[in-house]
Amino acid sequence: MAVVRLRPPLRERADGRREISVEGATVEEALRGLERAHPKLAGWVLDDRGRVREHVAVFVGGERVDGEAKITDADRLEIVGAVSGGAGGTGGPRSERERVSVGPPNDENAELLVGTRKGLFVLRGPRGGPMDVAARAFPGDAVEYAMRDPRTGRYYASVTHGQFGPRVLVSDDPTGDWEQTDGPRFPEGDDASVVRIWVVTPGEEDGLLYAGVDPAALFESRDGGMTWELNRGLWEQPSRSEWGPGAGGLMVHSICPWPGDANRLAVGISAVGVWVTEDAGKTWEVGNAGIVPRYLPEEARSQPLGRCVHNMHRASGRPDRLMMQFHGGVYRSDDAGMSWTSIAEGLPSDFGFPMVIDPDDPDSAYVIPLNSDGDRVTAEGRVRVFETRDAGGSWTAHAEGLPQSGYLTVLRQAFGQDGGSPLGLYFGATSGEVFGSADGGATWSLTAGNIAPVLSVRVA
Repeated sequence: MAVVRLRPPLRERADGRREISVEGATVEEALRGLERAHPKLAGWVLDDRGRVREHVAVFVGGERVDGEAKITDADRLEIVGAVSGGAGGTGGPRSERERVSVGPPNDENAELLVGTRKGLFVLRGPRGGPMDVAARAFPGDAVEYAMRDPRTGRYYASVTHGQFGPRVLVSDDPTGDWEQTDGPRFPEGDDASVVRIWVVTPGEEDGLLYAGVDPAALFESRDGGMTWELNRGLWEQPSRSEWGPGAGGLMVHSICPWPGDANRLAVGISAVGVWVTEDAGKTWEVGNAGIVPRYLPEEARSQPLGRCVHNMHRASGRPDRLMMQFHGGVYRSDDAGMSWTSIAEGLPSDFGFPMVIDPDDPDSAYVIPLNSDGDRVTAEGRVRVFETRDAGGSWTAHAEGLPQSGYLTVLRQAFGQDGGSPLGLYFGATSGEVFGSADGGATWSLTAGNIAPVLSVRVA
C-alpha cells in the first residue's frame, strides 16, 4: 500500500497520525480511501466531485501530481496547502484558540459573533458599549458567518480555509471546542462543489436549519446541522442555465422563513433574484416583479432574471412583508416577495449591502448606503445609518458617535440586531471596527477596534 504523509491541520483530523497506509491505483483513489478510514478528513482534500481541491497540492516523490496520476505501493504521497490558497488557518482546534477571561452575556451584557477574514471574534461587554474579545476561533481562516440558534442555544460558524475549503462547525460554547458537521456538500454525481457557505438560518421545525451556498444552492438539515441535504427543487430549476453570478459569486445569501409555517420560504440569490416556495421547497416561483436592474441595458431589463439581490429580510410580525437592499435600489414587498416597490427616495445612495428589520415593527428598517457599485465606501464619505419608521416612506440619518468623516465598507452580513427594546444594533467594517447602538440607532459608540476585516456580525 502507498503511504500518505499528513501535515497540520490534516494530521489533527486523522487522530494525530503523521503517516497512513492507503490502497489505490491513482492519487484520487488513495485519497478517497483516506477519507473512508478517517471521516473527519472528508471534504478537506477532495471537493464534492471527488477531485483534488484547487488550492491543495499533492506530491509523489517530490513532484507535484494531479488526481489522476498513477501510484504504486512503494510511493509516498504528501499533501500540502498550495501557497495560492491564501489563509493558513487550522479550523480551530482547542490548542490553537485564543481566549481572554470575560464573563458570559446577561441582561445587561451582550455577546457578538463577528466573522472576519482572520477568524471568529466572540465579543462580550455592555450592550451597545465597548466590548472585550472573549475568544478568537479559527485563526487565519475566513469566517463568512456565525450565529446562535435561539431555539437551542447552539452556535454555528461557516468557515472557509484558504486551501482546504468551506464547512460548517457547531459548538455549545463559542469559547470552547467546535465540531465539524457532515457538509454541506453536493451529492455524488452532481458536477458541482461548494465554494462558500454564505449563511446558516434556523427553520420553523425542530432541528431544521438552512444553509445558502455558492454555487446558488440551498441545503437543509433536519438534525440540528450535523448532516445536510441538497434542496433539489431549487437546484434543478429549469432556468438555472440562465443564472449568472454577481461580483461576489453566484450564491444564496438571504434565507427568509415564514414564522410558524415550515412550508413557506423565500431566498435571495445574486445575481438571479427572489425565489419563493409554499411547499417546503419542492417547487419554486420567481418573485422579481417591480425590481429595476439599472446595470442592465434598457432593452434587457424586462427579462425575468438577472436581479442582483444584496440582502433580504422578512418582517416577523407581518410575514407577507419583506424588505430588500438591491444592487442599486431599496425595495419593499407586501405580497410575500412576489412583487416589489421602490422605497429608496430620501437616501443619499440606493447602493449598499446590509439591511436590518426591527423584529417588533414591520414598518422599521435600517440600511447603510455606499456611494455606488464603483465606489463601495460609505455614502458621501460620511458614516451614517439610515432608519425608516414608515415602511420606506421616509428615512432619517443617524451619525451621533460614528466617525464624522470616513470611507468605510460594510459588507452583506455585517449588520445585526439583538431584538431588544429599544433595539440594539451592531455593524462591522472591513477596516476592522465594530460599532454598536443600544437605543435603536439614535447614538453609536465603538464596540471593538483593530480586529480583522469584518465579514459578518450577529448578536448571540
